[in-house]
Amino acid sequence: MTADLFDRLRRTPDVEAPDLVAVDATDRLLLDEAAAGIAAHPEGVVLVDDSHGALTLGAVALHGAVRPRVHQDALVGELALAANAERVGLAGTYRSLELGPELVRGATTVLAKAPKSLDALREVAEVVAADADPAVTLYVGGRVKHMTHAMNDVLRDCFTDVHATLARQKSRVLVARGPRAVRPSFPRCRTHADLGLSVCAHGAAFAGTKTDRGTLALLAVLPDAVPGAATAVDLGCGTGLLAVALATSRPALRVTATDQSAAAVASARATAAANEVADRVCVVRDDAAAGLPQASVDLVVCNPPFHLGTTVSDTVAERLFAGAARVLRAGGELWCVYNSHLPHRRALQRIVGPTRQVARDPTFTVTASVRRW
Repeated sequence: MTADLFDRLRRTPDVEAPDLVAVDATDRLLLDEAAAGIAAHPEGVVLVDDSHGALTLGAVALHGAVRPRVHQDALVGELALAANAERVGLAGTYRSLELGPELVRGATTVLAKAPKSLDALREVAEVVAADADPAVTLYVGGRVKHMTHAMNDVLRDCFTDVHATLARQKSRVLVARGPRAVRPSFPRCRTHADLGLSVCAHGAAFAGTKTDRGTLALLAVLPDAVPGAATAVDLGCGTGLLAVALATSRPALRVTATDQSAAAVASARATAAANEVADRVCVVRDDAAAGLPQASVDLVVCNPPFHLGTTVSDTVAERLFAGAARVLRAGGELWCVYNSHLPHRRALQRIVGPTRQVARDPTFTVTASVRRW
């Protein structure tokens, strides 16, 4: 049954490629380590950042979990889980919730894929420790090469008992019990006097409350980006700094900030509120602007990621470029910043239209691409 279930799962609508899988060794190890806890309390199961549905559907089909609660930061993960649940006949067997008290209230077994950042892990640990059942066990699984001793330290700040399992197929699980009395510390906010703006961030938001160098490079030339624009989109908005900068400097501009990350969306809303432009920045969770009307925008700004999980990939950026091309009006422009060594200019020429270099330094390039039709 295990092999049959897992063999039927797919990554769609996430990127499909021969070296990318819908079920990995960490999924299997997490389910095996937590099997007894799930079976003992089938209604107290929570899954966090289930990549494509293997944890959720495995907990239900293999270990009898009843209506487990699920939080996935990535929208494509949510969509993949829904598609896989339909594919294997388990639609409606789980609930998707935001990361917060309702997700974990009364939970006795929590399975989480290890996030890339310590702050993301800390936010999950804080939420579980603050609101789950006192007898909760938190299982955090990941590839050994991506796990560090600092992860243990983060968990120990929130739990009295933390230990690691033996590795299997290059994956390992950290097990945490005994929640401490903690108060969730996210979102965190920081004022950047040089920009005259505040940045707020949840744990999984890229760069946290810092200003990454790529965003700063784009901010430096943003006043020249389609000065007459009436509508703008911050595509892959992260903490929403670009959207807020546009709204602050151009009071008549209507700005939409979009990101597929739940943490990014929550962060961008907090950033807009902290800078008193929440009434002029609409923040939506969306995948590559799929929910925005075609040919409806004058300006798109974008600082695309260049990683797909832990793998360097052009795929995510090109999906964002295609989304920008779809929502831009004829003659509208995409202003994009990226690492100078990446071949994005050719992709921008092909996907969006004529592309010119606006600024460049040894690390970052800023380009402007004009929508051809």
